[in-house]
Amino acid sequence: MRAFEEVKSQELILFLEEFFMNETVSRKTNISVASVGILTFTGILIETSLNVTFPTLMSTFNEPLAVVQWLTTGYLLMVTLMMGATAFLLKRFKARRLFLVASSLAIIGGILCLFAPEFWLLMLGRLLQAAATGIATPLMFSVVFNKVPAKKWGTYTGICAMLISLAPALGPTYGGIMNHYLTWRYCFVFVVILLGLALVAGLLNFEDNETYPQTKFNLLSFIYLISFLTSLEFGLQQLSSRLGLAVGLIILSLVCLALFIFRSLTKANPLIDLRILKDSYVSWRLVDYFGLQFTNISLSFIIPIFAENYLHVNSLVAGLMLLPGSLAGAIIAPLSGRWYDKSGANKPIPLGNFLMLLGAVLFAGLTKQLTVALIVIFYIFTRAGFNTAFGNVMTDSGKAVPLAKKADQNSLFSMSQQYAGSLGTAIISGILTFAQKGSNTSLQAIKVGSQLSFGFLAIISFIGLLSVIILHKRHVPAKKQFDK
Repeated sequence: MRAFEEVKSQELILFLEEFFMNETVSRKTNISVASVGILTFTGILIETSLNVTFPTLMSTFNEPLAVVQWLTTGYLLMVTLMMGATAFLLKRFKARRLFLVASSLAIIGGILCLFAPEFWLLMLGRLLQAAATGIATPLMFSVVFNKVPAKKWGTYTGICAMLISLAPALGPTYGGIMNHYLTWRYCFVFVVILLGLALVAGLLNFEDNETYPQTKFNLLSFIYLISFLTSLEFGLQQLSSRLGLAVGLIILSLVCLALFIFRSLTKANPLIDLRILKDSYVSWRLVDYFGLQFTNISLSFIIPIFAENYLHVNSLVAGLMLLPGSLAGAIIAPLSGRWYDKSGANKPIPLGNFLMLLGAVLFAGLTKQLTVALIVIFYIFTRAGFNTAFGNVMTDSGKAVPLAKKADQNSLFSMSQQYAGSLGTAIISGILTFAQKGSNTSLQAIKVGSQLSFGFLAIISFIGLLSVIILHKRHVPAKKQFDK
């Protein structure tokens, strides 16, 4: 056993040396990725850290849960909308300028939230931070795909995926600690300090990318996209209470989606060039990418609620339950990326999706028997699966997209993973609300609602695994793989 541990330690040391000292990736590029990664990480961290502070915020601002929950739902929706425009922004503006704008918005938003005397100012601060995250996440992947050699994409997107997935899982732990020992406002104190350091480091090291000044913003397509996303979000939220309104909004969203797709396929300068989805390899990878994040965010949303209301633990314990899985995922993500670089997609991606499905099935099948210990174990399964597959899915799809369309791919995948979180939160909230109507007690309602939620997430995970099986053994055409 000791010899085995020594071998694994040596492998980890070799990996870290190769990652940080590889001469093919410049120091400026590494610092640029780290700076924009911090911007992305902190934005998503605050998103879920506030979930466990909702009871405190309701008391502080004298607002009901239906209003306070918009700190999460509104944030996710704004991020998604901004990501819809980043394909244009990445083509039109220099990376350094985008980083400066995003960092400034995040810092201003954090300061507003820190000192907000009224709820509307807190909401405004969160929306500014959402706009920053909406720019930062696609920008992070853009830096990787434009500045990092293709043979290192798996490793670097693994790091990026680690940041995206670790932040929402660490959020409840971070928020629980701040709220329990200090106040909820301290969630923003440390974030603003970290953002200031990232801004300085980024400005000193960010390298500009090639731009296309002739690119024009497709305003009508953006309006259709906004209408589709908001109508679908509100429609799904109303399914459990006002069915007629919900159906009308969902129909409206589908009409707007059809109009958006039509313009994307027929206009010379589409907002997002959806023609990259004509390649079934890219479209199936997008399905998997969406499903993985849908399940990931939904679990980080439902588990603290179940723990606090069914197991009757405090917000600190509810947050800490997610910490072991989060740390396991943080370790696995870059290692999985390196595995992809060496072995390709046919090992890490299927394994990750299988573990994700296994974890969701265990949660659904054993909801009534769940304890703090079982939740920790099952969540480690799902996090291990998520981080084994998530970053590699985007990397693998990127190799099937020509270099000129990388901005469209970054925007589309970033927007889909963010909307997956927003949609997942809305649907799980709707399921919990539906369960409350058919239950005699609040305890029964949370038990039934959680079990239905876990079952639904198992179905989503199965669809993701199915998409992987469809593409198994299919290889990306060599011409596209090495267009860089």
